[in-house]
Amino acid sequence: MLTAAVVVPVAGAAVVLAARRWAEPVVRAVAVAVAAVPLALLLAAWARFDTSSRAPFQLVEEADWIPSLGVSWRVGVDGIALAVALASAVVFVAAIAYPADTGGRPRQYYAWFLFLEGVSLGLFLSLDLLVFYVFFDLSLVGMYFLIARWGHGDRRRAALKFFLYTLAGSLVMLLGILGLYVASDPRSFDMAALIAGQPLAGEPVRAGLVLLALMVGLGVKTPMVPLHTWLPPAHVNAPGPASAVLAGVLLKMGTFGMIRIPASMLREAFADWAPVIAAAAVVSIVYGALVALGQTNLKARIAYTSINHMGYTVLGIAVAGALVTGEEQGRRLALTGATVEMVAHGLITGALFLVAGSFWQRAQDYELGSYGGLAGPAPRLATATTVAAFASLGLPGLAGFVAEVQIFLGTFAVYPLLAGLALLGVLVTAALFLQMLQQLFAGELPAPRRGFPDLRPAETAALGALLALVLAIGVYPRWLLDLVDATSALLIPGG
Repeated sequence: MLTAAVVVPVAGAAVVLAARRWAEPVVRAVAVAVAAVPLALLLAAWARFDTSSRAPFQLVEEADWIPSLGVSWRVGVDGIALAVALASAVVFVAAIAYPADTGGRPRQYYAWFLFLEGVSLGLFLSLDLLVFYVFFDLSLVGMYFLIARWGHGDRRRAALKFFLYTLAGSLVMLLGILGLYVASDPRSFDMAALIAGQPLAGEPVRAGLVLLALMVGLGVKTPMVPLHTWLPPAHVNAPGPASAVLAGVLLKMGTFGMIRIPASMLREAFADWAPVIAAAAVVSIVYGALVALGQTNLKARIAYTSINHMGYTVLGIAVAGALVTGEEQGRRLALTGATVEMVAHGLITGALFLVAGSFWQRAQDYELGSYGGLAGPAPRLATATTVAAFASLGLPGLAGFVAEVQIFLGTFAVYPLLAGLALLGVLVTAALFLQMLQQLFAGELPAPRRGFPDLRPAETAALGALLALVLAIGVYPRWLLDLVDATSALLIPGG
């Protein structure tokens, strides 16, 4: 089942690419149908997932790949992986279904999206460290071509910077992965064995160096300040659906990797450095919000809020790994909040980038000052943007609030000063989104924007699906929290 969720979209990409006689509407319909298969399979996996089980991973599928190195095709899920994979599958279906200018190359466009879906889900479901790394690197390839071929502006330079920057980070991470492999006995890339064995326990220097390598590589992907400079140009120049996948899925590879690898396999070293990681997260939170407030480009503003929101996720992970005696409940709450933040951010920011893509298709302009008064001619666009913006700023009743309140409650229990500083990011985020909504939809409608088209049915359906989930998590989060908290309880006993 889980293997099929990875293989089907990759195979679908090959079929779509080979179908030279298919018209664009047919290619798009087939791509949407193929992208929906992993979502259906993951929903079936969710139905089979036992939240009361004490097993670290469930629904495990395994086959030898390179036995001499201890490398196998291993896939499986815990509550965290299943939640993130499900959200990623939803974002992919919405992004592929969203209308876009394929530049006369629909087969290649949709094939790269399907390829990206397969490797992304492969990473979240992988239980082998080397396979994880393979998928981590393959994700760069798909996104590079989507930006370089179907982006706009200085797209080739942005794509090259994205690729080289993140490839350099992944190579540093590879050193950390090899450090874990060499320290294991018997040597293996099996994630479950590495988590159980804690190969570098009691060796603070070696463990610290391995931790540094892993955090640099994962920090670039997240991204954390100051490893973030590739992100804004990549987003600004990418097509809207590609930006939705980049923010909604690919950034989660960094934070998910932090939970799965350093926080789980290097518990002692991660705990020693947790205050530093938490402080770096707060820097990302405040910096991302402040720089976003200064952006006049719609896409750049949303891009910098991703740095802000991923900072919340890293803060929750750092708190969860702090190993502070007597604060197990707060740490568990922070880990659950960090996971919900990954899900919420994927859905919310994915929707915001799809909205930005609609602005570009209609006017080829991201400058906020070029708009105003659009609530009249485009009420559906105004409604979708407003709901997504309020969710992103953490309004109660929406998914962002559910995630952030858990992260802050957990952080106050462990690092109260850092929690207080991080609250500044919430205030600035509220200001930047309210200002954005005012500039886009309030005031007088500029003459060039008269007759501005509202959302088309396909756009409304895709955004509606994402925002319905945002509302469902905000109003009744238990269905998601039960899934995630089952794993949080195993990783942080006594919470």
